[in-house]
Order: sequence, then structure tokens, then C-alpha cells
Amino acid sequence: MKTAGIKGRREVVAVEYRSGVRADGLPAALSDPARLRAVAATGLMDTGPEEVFDDLASLAGRITGAGRAFVTLVDAERSFWKACVGVDLPDLADRQGPLSESYCPFVVGSGEPFVVADAAHDPRTADHPATTPMAIGAWAGQPLLDADGHVLGTLCVIDTEARAWSDADLITLATLARSVSAEIHLRQALAAARAAHRRSADLAHTLQAGLLPNALRTVAGLEAAASYLPASRRDDRTDIEVGGDFYDLFPTHANNWAAVMGDVCGKGVQAAQLGSMARHTIRADATDTRTPAHLLGRLHNAMAAQDADRFLTCAYAAFHLTETGAAGTLALGGHPPALIRRTDGSVEQLGEPGTVIGVLPAPDVHFTDVPFTLAPGDLLLLYTDGAIEARPRPGTHPDQAGAIFGEADLAQSLAGTRHLDAAATIAHLTAVLENQHGGWSSDDTALLALRIDLDGLAR
Repeated sequence: MKTAGIKGRREVVAVEYRSGVRADGLPAALSDPARLRAVAATGLMDTGPEEVFDDLASLAGRITGAGRAFVTLVDAERSFWKACVGVDLPDLADRQGPLSESYCPFVVGSGEPFVVADAAHDPRTADHPATTPMAIGAWAGQPLLDADGHVLGTLCVIDTEARAWSDADLITLATLARSVSAEIHLRQALAAARAAHRRSADLAHTLQAGLLPNALRTVAGLEAAASYLPASRRDDRTDIEVGGDFYDLFPTHANNWAAVMGDVCGKGVQAAQLGSMARHTIRADATDTRTPAHLLGRLHNAMAAQDADRFLTCAYAAFHLTETGAAGTLALGGHPPALIRRTDGSVEQLGEPGTVIGVLPAPDVHFTDVPFTLAPGDLLLLYTDGAIEARPRPGTHPDQAGAIFGEADLAQSLAGTRHLDAAATIAHLTAVLENQHGGWSSDDTALLALRIDLDGLAR
């Protein structure tokens, strides 16, 4: 029955469109589905007064000398006054009326201005239900259009007495109607832009999350903690500048493990794609490469094969756990040196700089394996350059303008965490960096801490 009812209504609408008149005698254009969708899309029906629309209506009334002026939205059944000047209607329920008691259908039906100099004697309006109750002596209205030309409603002025509207009056009204339409267009464009931005932000954050493990692997005898701090405000979920920082901790073979930290040049989808490719290439090659330096060489070759127009830096550590701690080798590909915090609070740099990955031809690329050992309580820190390039947020510390939180500052902050485990160390360093740049950072920052746990080794 419901389907039959819908079908029947469609047939009635089709007949109305062919005749140009609805069953109630009003123009069929009032019920045009595309027009009604356009009216609904404005989001203005049944909303309260707003200064911009009130101001435009007031201006129309003052310039034309009319006593009343209205910004009206028109759906299939009623007219709604978004702005009404010259009448006191504080309640929204009073700012609407049936279309049979409005001149707006004349404008919506034709898509053209409607002008009446003497409503009581004009054959189009003399017997209209609105003429006497609304004390309409003269009426002039211009269509409000959406970006596709659908008539949303009118900007109109009403005079109690009959009068001739001058050319200047009508030109002014047309200009102000375009201003009302432009305001509606702007709002819709901003709303669409915000929606698109939100979708892009969601995609960017999903893509960014794909560069990072959901959680670090649990390794007996090893505490592991990491953080990723995107550029800009940390609470800004609308930031769509996805970066290429990545880190990972994974087993390679037997009792051997690998830790990696990488930073792709630039931001955006391409940076994230390259970071993802690098992370998965490293994982795939880790089981059959001899040393970290060899693995970085293979990563460089993989990037060259991709013909990427970006480069990345990378720190790769291969290690195994022993009864007394850990022993391993680290290689850097243009990446900042790793830091080792010893149990006495001293901090050592680890690694030779090496070549940035993806820039130079293969013969000119070199990476150096540097051995290291970790005793119980020692901590290895890998990080991206956002951790050593933090500046005070503009305007927050005038006395520190341009000051950079550099390698020495990071090492000093790390030294102050000698009694902290891996998770607490990362939390402390994150707080230090936040304090430095006040939640505003020009670059992403990734941190990865590995600490030898004596109790875990004993188990």
C-alpha cells in the first residue's frame, strides 16, 4: 500500500509539472524536488535571527523607503521569514505562514522579480489572500538563488500605501538580493569545505596510524615505549598534514630483534606512502641481511627502484638479549645519533652519520655499523629530528625567540631520567618538548625507548 501511495503521488506531481500548476492553484515549481533539496541544504529554515540577514533586510527597507522588508525561505508548503524588519515577531513560530497567504510563490514560480505598485488594484493581487490582512499597498521582491540557480525564496520590501517603485529601488533590491544569496553560498561552501576537511583529516590520521605499530611487542627482559607527536597542535584532529615519521620493534630470527626509526622528508600522502614502503621493506629484508648497514643499503636500492622524489633518514639497530643485558649494532642513514642513558645518568651518543637514503647514486652511499652493549637499567633512545629542533611557540617566550632545543638539550633531559623506566622516560621527554614549544611544533616528533629490565632478564 505504501508503494502504491508513493507511485500515486509521483503521478500527481508529474501532472502538476506538465500543467505548471499544483492542485492548490500554486505554481508547480514550489514542489520541485531539486529546489526543495536546495532549500533544505541552506540549513536556514526555522532558525533564529542573524545579524547579517537582518542588516541586509534593514538596508533594503531604508534605501527603498519601504516600511517592511523580509528575507524569506520558501519550501513546498510555507514561507519562513529568516529576517523581518518593520514587524515585531520574536517567536519563530510566528515567522512563517502558508504559501497561499504569501506573494513569494509569484517569484518562485517564475524565477523572476515580482513588482506590484498598487496591490489592491493589480489584477494579479487584488483578490490575493495576503493583500488585505498584511496591509500590502505595494510589494517588490527579488529571487534568492543557490549556486545552481534554484530559487530559495525572496528578498522583498512592502509598503502600506500604493507607490511606484523607482528603477533605483529595484536595482538596489536586486543588488541586496545577490548579497543575501552570496552569504548563503559562502556558508554552504564553508560547510562543504569543513566536511571535506574532516574527511581528509580522518583519512590522513588513518594513513598516519598505518606507519606505526598498534602496540610495541612485549619482549622478556626489555621495556619498550614510544610516542608520536604530529606537527602543529596536539589536540588538533583536523590537521591533515600527515607526516612520514615511523618506528618499529620486531623479531628478526632466533633471539634477535630490530628497532627502527625513520623520517621521510616532507609531509602529505606521498610522504606517508614512502614511510609505509620503507617500514615494510625493512621488515621484509631484516631476516636475511648481514648487518644494519647492509639493510640500509638495500633500503636505498628499493627507494631508487621506486624512483621516489623524496628522501628519508633512518636509524636501524639489530640486537639480541643476553643474560647480562643486550648486545647489538646500529647504523644511521643521515639520521640523528641514538642516545644511550647509562644507569649512572650519563648519556652517550651512538652511531656514525651515514648517507641520507634515496638521494645519492649507489656508489656514493655509505653506512657504518657501530656496536653497542646495554647493561641492566641502560636505555637506548631513538628519535626523529623534531625532538632536536623544537622552538618556543611564537610569542610565548620573547626572551627565547629563535632558540632551538638541540641535541645537547635532549641529552641533558635524558640524563635527568636515570631512575625512570622506558614509559616514564618517554612521558618525561614528551613533557619537556611540550613545555619548549607550547603544543605548537613545526615538525613531527617520534621517540622510541628500549630499556634493559634486570627483573625481566632474571625471569
